[in-house]
Amino acid sequence: MAADYYELLGVDRNASQSEIKKAFYQKARELHPDVNKEPDAEARFKEVNEAYDVLSDEQKRAHYDRFGTMDGSGFGASSVDFSDFFGGGMADIFSTFFGGGRAGGGQVRTAGRDMQVGLALTLEEIATGVEKEISYDRLGTCETCEGTGCAEGGEVVTCSRCGGTGYVTSVQRTMLGTMQSRGPCPECGGTGTTISNPCPDCEGQGRAPMRQKLRIKVPKGIREGQQIRMAGRGEAGLNGDTTGDLLVTIRIHQHDIFQREGDNLHMRIDINMLQAALGATIVVDGIMPDEKVEVRIPAGTQCDDTVKVNGKGMPRLRSENRGALIAHVWVEIPKKLTKEQREALEDAADVFGTDFDEERSLIDKVKDVFTG
Repeated sequence: MAADYYELLGVDRNASQSEIKKAFYQKARELHPDVNKEPDAEARFKEVNEAYDVLSDEQKRAHYDRFGTMDGSGFGASSVDFSDFFGGGMADIFSTFFGGGRAGGGQVRTAGRDMQVGLALTLEEIATGVEKEISYDRLGTCETCEGTGCAEGGEVVTCSRCGGTGYVTSVQRTMLGTMQSRGPCPECGGTGTTISNPCPDCEGQGRAPMRQKLRIKVPKGIREGQQIRMAGRGEAGLNGDTTGDLLVTIRIHQHDIFQREGDNLHMRIDINMLQAALGATIVVDGIMPDEKVEVRIPAGTQCDDTVKVNGKGMPRLRSENRGALIAHVWVEIPKKLTKEQREALEDAADVFGTDFDEERSLIDKVKDVFTG
């Protein structure tokens, strides 16, 4: 049976959005693989995130409440690939939220990291350019304390344990003598400061999990794997530090007719042997809305020849020019002929001096049946 999203978050079915958000926040902290070492912690963390993904969106929640499932709903992340968050998967979404991340040299990272999501589009959307709305989860500025990390009356003070240095020295006695080691202060996490009265919603971090909706303008002609950078839309920094960027990586659905190669489009065109011999003009649908493209097949075209139509391919990025449409010609030979068609081809064969098998008699056909 499908998991009960309300049960996963531990809230009632009539819970408010703020209650759902707070429950998700608590569950995320409890189950995050960085702090929970149980074997199933990551799987449970993903389930909680999925539950929040649905219940934090009013439309998705209404569908779920009505049908008890999101299957076939048309919602969800069909156009957004969440496996690329931070380049490290779902297990890394809140990794710096718990105690902060550490950069090289033991320094504490307080600036927000860049995030990455994938946006899947059709070839037609890429050809014309499109504006899309995406939803994604991120660590955003805490709305309660506005990023300061302080509750009412709270303030940032020098850490009493490390004296503001961010580091403490520990001494251990071993059989080899006294050993000293220096590491980040466990009280302040290496920042050198603490908060006298931390915000209860973010516990002094100045940031909290939230659902972000964002409209993205995708330029026409963009290619598979290219990225659109949205400044300041990534992970919020600790206690008001710099926010990271959101990198939207473009993915393109496979097309039923066209295959893209750079700015050119390839397609297959089927013609009959007379069109191949005499030449023809074939009208096909182009990639642009209501576009018709004339493909002129020259006389004498052979099977698997190509015909190029310039200016009818994909738009070039940041240009008004377009690539070419390249038609791969396939000559179809009929398997069955009507009497009139056969007679016409026999007359043509006589003109060209071509030998062919004359139509066999009924008696010969009957013999074939009995002889296998």
